[in-house]
Amino acid sequence: MRLNNCKIKDRGNSFIQKHGEIWKFIKWSIVTGIGASGVELIVYMLLLKFAFPSLNEVPITNTVLNYIGVKYAGYMYSYLISTTVGYTIAFILNRKVTFKADANPLLSAVYAIILVIFNIFANTWIGSVFSNISVAYHWGSMGDLIIKIIVMAIPSVWTYPANRFIIHRKKKHPAAEETEQTAI
Repeated sequence: MRLNNCKIKDRGNSFIQKHGEIWKFIKWSIVTGIGASGVELIVYMLLLKFAFPSLNEVPITNTVLNYIGVKYAGYMYSYLISTTVGYTIAFILNRKVTFKADANPLLSAVYAIILVIFNIFANTWIGSVFSNISVAYHWGSMGDLIIKIIVMAIPSVWTYPANRFIIHRKKKHPAAEETEQTAI
């Protein structure tokens, strides 16, 4: 029995070594998709149903926000706060667990903040536009939940590449640089 477990473990390590990028994407998907997004979703629903229910149908009178489709204060605040919480958790977990980044943490944080600010505004705008549909058709909590999940998934298109190649980089170590130069 022990021998079979070793073979399975060796196959797992072999997969990870051969397909490192796929494995990073899988870990990122789990950390971000289940971990951070799960917390973000819970925070969103709690804020929407308990912190801001009186504001969910209160119109926003700001012309710029109305122009881009943000119409209801409760939804905007819920998206803004929950997205901030989710991205903060994702940054910490992805830096330490997924990519094991060792690049300058301050520079990584600055890049992450730029991405997060963009994503918060994108999520708030996209989420508010979709939430307007939910309010107009009286979809209720289930509609809010489905819309939030869709809105959380959309930024994955640009968030993984930004995390992998810009934010959570690994420094090139002298031994790795020598190996690369000898290979050339």
